Amino acid sequence: MNGSETGQAPTVHQDLTAEEFAAKMKESNTVVLDVRTRGEIARGKIEGAVELDYRSPNFAAELAALDPDKTYLVYCASGGRSAKACTAMDELGYGEVYNLLGGYGAWKK
Repeated sequence: MNGSETGQAPTVHQDLTAEEFAAKMKESNTVVLDVRTRGEIARGKIEGAVELDYRSPNFAAELAALDPDKTYLVYCASGGRSAKACTAMDELGYGEVYNLLGGYGAWKK
């Protein structure tokens, strides 16, 4: 049940550092989402990440099809698109959504 169904404000995602993101990845029921383009992903990605291109015309439908009971860790190249994706997930009522501050660039450091 999401916030709009209960009359409450939707849950707001949290920003995590690369270290916090890595620790959260070890928890059960967690899905890592890479919202970069295929070209960006070709240069490397976090192992096991599910690819969901933020710029794809199907992005909203693919996002809505995700399991709302999972915990989502979302990243892009620098954190901008992933923050927008997290906000969209907040609005859809996903309970636990986390954004990687600094994106893949911060992850690689």
